Parts: sequence; structure tokens; C-alpha cells
Amino acid sequence: MQTRTYCGARPVHAERTGESGRPDLPGYEGHVERVVVLALDGVYPFELGIPNRVFGSAEGRYEVLTCTVDGRPVRSDSDFSITVEHGPEVLRTADTVVIPPFALTDLRTDLPEAVADALRSIRPDTRIVSICTGAFVLAAAGMLVGRRATTHWQLAGLFRQMFPDVDLDADVLFVDEGSLLTSAGAASGVDVCLHLVRKDHGSELANRVARSCVVPPWRDGGQAQYIEQPVPGPTATSTAATRHWALERLDEPLTLAELADHARMSLRTFARRFNDEVGMSPGRWLIQQRVVRARQLLESSDLAVDQIAGEVGFATGASLRQHLHAAIGVSPQAYRRTFQTDRRP
Repeated sequence: MQTRTYCGARPVHAERTGESGRPDLPGYEGHVERVVVLALDGVYPFELGIPNRVFGSAEGRYEVLTCTVDGRPVRSDSDFSITVEHGPEVLRTADTVVIPPFALTDLRTDLPEAVADALRSIRPDTRIVSICTGAFVLAAAGMLVGRRATTHWQLAGLFRQMFPDVDLDADVLFVDEGSLLTSAGAASGVDVCLHLVRKDHGSELANRVARSCVVPPWRDGGQAQYIEQPVPGPTATSTAATRHWALERLDEPLTLAELADHARMSLRTFARRFNDEVGMSPGRWLIQQRVVRARQLLESSDLAVDQIAGEVGFATGASLRQHLHAAIGVSPQAYRRTFQTDRRP
């Protein structure tokens, strides 16, 4: 009898395995997504545990299994090895495969035969996610040719040198290319896993998972805010208070001048400091926050599109449609149909 432990204060309960071989979890009767985590030699323990912490807190929507390419223990990049319960055969049963990062000394443009064989066993319709150096594995397997992807910003130069046929974006926390998702270093694995929960089951569940794991449900900006740069002087003022102030007034037509005035900075200083802290311009950040709020209202309310546009600060419903489509590629009506009809208890 297996058990599932939810992060945070969720109770531990026994899983019952149904005829499909998937666990029948109390309180949830829908399809349980099988997530298989492939631990490679030199794996980073922190990132290896992220999928189970996040997906394992999604109230029974996911089952997480961990495997290696041969079922044997693998060394980690720390002073211990890791023993798993499964071999590569479970990759054939996965709905989603996650490849955590591994030691930099093992980076190469070609794949060991055992790794290549394991990847070839994955079904064509399986969603594949990489964290940090896991993107090097996908690139070496030829999965990222002509696609947009990301990895840790410190490895961007090496990645471009090794895989010039991949459109690398080193400024973002993760890239969603549909069936292929790549994320940046370390904690961005949390971001991409929460993104998948949000994409699969909506913002309300993703927010509950984030609260359970004591992490933010959505991090502003991209990797630019983490790139080494001079530390601000002790008298430098943060824009954090102004961002909080703006979030409470998304329905108002906020201008850069109003934001800078609230922060008591000149326009130029505010714009520069905002970009340093958040990794994007104030205008782009405001649009992003308005789209996030609009998505929440589309999922959780019956407000008309024009009403939601007014609630989040877009001048018209047409403006909301334009920005939502630019952000996630669908119309408000299509987004609402997907998440309001698919919401589960």
C-alpha cells in the first residue's frame, strides 16, 4: 500500500489502485495525470523533489513517479546517491515527463545511449518539461530545434554555442511551447510546475497549491532580476510598495507618472529601478497583472467580458481580448469555456 504525503498541512492518506493501475484518490474522480520524473546521473536533489512537492499538493489530480534510465540508484551532485522505485518502463505510461537538472560536468551535445533509449520510449503525445540543465538533454535529443526554450541564465552562452539551432530566451523563468516546456534554474522549476497546475485545472487550485507549499503562485518578471548587478546603495528606495499599491488599483488608468510619483522618484529613476527589480518595464508589468486578474475573473465569475475589462483596467473588451490572446493565445470566451466547465471540486 502506497501513501501520498502532501506538502504543508495536508493529511497523509492511503492510495487505492484501480483497474487502470492509477491510484483512486479520495475526493477526486477525474483523470489522474501521471507525472514521471527522470533522474539522471548527477541529479540536483532540490529540483528532483519539486514535481512531487507541487503536483503532490494538487488535491489528487496528479500521481508522481520517479525513475532512472535503468532502475538503478543514481549519484546526486551532493554527497549521497538516490535510490528510486522505477525503471524506464514507466516513461511509456507518463502523461507528463519532467527532467530535472544534473551536474554541469555531464553536459554534452550527444546523449548516452541509455538516456537516448529512455527518451525514445516516451509516447509522442506526452508533455515534456525540463528544469535548468534538463534543457540540454532535450536539445541534444533534437526536441528543441527551431523552438523557443530557456535554461539558467549563467549557462545561456554555453547553450547557444552547443545548440545554435534553438531559439534560447535567457530572460524568462519558463517557456511553454505546448507539449514542450523548459524552465530556468532551481526555483523556476516551482514556477513551471505551478503553471501546469494552473493550465490543467485553473488558478484557484494553483493558488491553493502555492499556499500549501508556501511559495508565491506567480513570480513577476524573469531571470533578468537575478542576474548579477551592483547592489543598490543603502538609501535606494524599492518599488515594491508601489507595485502593491498598483495591484489594489488595477481598475484605474495608472500612468508611469503616477507610479513614479507614488514611489517619490523621477520617471527615469523609477523606470530603471523597476526594471532592475522586476525584470520588465512598468507598463508591461501592469498589462501582465491585468491579464492575470482577468483570467481569475473569467474562471470564478459570470461577469461579461466588458465588465471584466473594466474591473482590471483595460479600456474595452476588445483591449482585453487583444492582450489575453497575446498572452495565452485564446479568446476570453474560449478561456472561460475551458476552465469553468472543467473546474472540479
